[in-house]
Parts: sequence; structure tokens; C-alpha cells
Amino acid sequence: MPLQLFDQLPDVYDALIDWPKRLANEGPFYRRWFDRLGIHSAVDVACGTGHHAAMLHGWGLRIEGSDLSPKMIEQARAAHGEPDGLRWTVRGFDQAIEPPGSFDAAICVGNSLALAPDVEMVRRVIGEMLAAIRGGGLVVVHVLNLWRLPEGPCTWQKCRRATLPPHDVLILKGVHRADRHGFVDLVVANLADNAILHAESVPFLGLEADELEDFARQAGARQLDFFGGYRDQPYDRSRSVDLLMVARRG
Repeated sequence: MPLQLFDQLPDVYDALIDWPKRLANEGPFYRRWFDRLGIHSAVDVACGTGHHAAMLHGWGLRIEGSDLSPKMIEQARAAHGEPDGLRWTVRGFDQAIEPPGSFDAAICVGNSLALAPDVEMVRRVIGEMLAAIRGGGLVVVHVLNLWRLPEGPCTWQKCRRATLPPHDVLILKGVHRADRHGFVDLVVANLADNAILHAESVPFLGLEADELEDFARQAGARQLDFFGGYRDQPYDRSRSVDLLMVARRG
């Protein structure tokens, strides 16, 4: 499996996101579910630079953040430390979370699961996440709802100016759809001389709620809910920006 998007660019990844705003929007969703089900520990699969994991640890939970990218984990450790109850590990989608049943919850958010190389890997990851949690535990998956995007043209989402030593840069990020696949389009330009420092278009899977439900039930989920956003909006395939699955293990 190829390294995830931004593997060589963790500073660009962080510069693109207003983390306080994002966590303020998403945090209450996790609070509601975690408080309701008595969640005290969680594994953040494909944790990136670790902001969700650090937020959960700040609530007093025991947290493990894992990512395929050593550079992402290195930045997570540098930014958030590794105090008691917060652990970082390099682990890919194709590696088991050991030991089984060692967490109350598992999350994979930020469209990370859609970066899996194929749908079979998605099935395996959902199975590993459910195997990693105790009975009655919780799995949360968030992906971009590809189906609301028009097919063909790029939808530009973000334009950020940032200082990434030694450069003052402009970062552009967009997405586009081609049939069942989406693409994240990224351009980083040096403002000093207008030179393009980095450009790539990385494919991701268009995942359906029905197939996520099938994979989760095959792996032992007993109850599932789907949402179109972090305020518990109903999922609408043609309109929702996000697709969130909340699965509870039997």
C-alpha cells in the first residue's frame, strides 16, 4: 500500500487545517457518543499528525494514535508529546491492532479510510477496528461523500498562505471525481518566485454507506447509524458533504 497523502509534507497537512475550529466542530459528536457508551480508551487509526488523538487524551482517555507514515507519527509525537495514556505507533492498514479487544473505541476519520488501495482493504480495516474493541464498544468511520461532487471538474476547497521554512508558500487543495474514484489535488507554490514546489493528484475510493454497513456487520457490528455530518444530520447520498458510520460491536 502506498504511503498516505502528505506523507512527505506533514507541515503542509497541518497548515491546511484550522485545527481549533475543526475540533470544536467535531469534538461534541465524539463527546456525545463516548459519554453515552462509557468510552475510556480508543485507538485512532490513520491518525495523521495526531490532533484528534491528543484531543481525546485531553479528556482523560487512554489513547493510541497509529499511522502508516513515520513522518506523521514523528510530527504527532513532537507536537503532543507522549505522556501517560498517549501512545504513538507506526502501523499500516494491513497490520492487526494487538491485542484484540484492548480498546473501548476505534476511529478512522478525515477521509483516511478512503485512501486504502481497494475496497477489500477497507473491509479488512473495518474488521480490524471491530476486533480491536471490547463487546459493546464503538467504531467511528468518516469519509468524504464522493457522490455529491460533479463528475469531472475540480472543486477547489482551500487556499492557504503559510510559512514553511525556508519558503513563504501558497497551498491549494481541491477534489474531483471520475466515476467511482475521487482525487485530492494539491499544489504548493513558492511565493518568492512563483515556482511550484509540489503538485500531486492522489486517488481515493468512493465508499457507499451500504458497503460499509455490510463490512461492519460481517465483522460483528450489531447496531449501526449513518450521518451526513458531525451534527447528527441524516445522510443524504446526493447532498451530504460527509459520510459518518457509527458501529457498535455485539
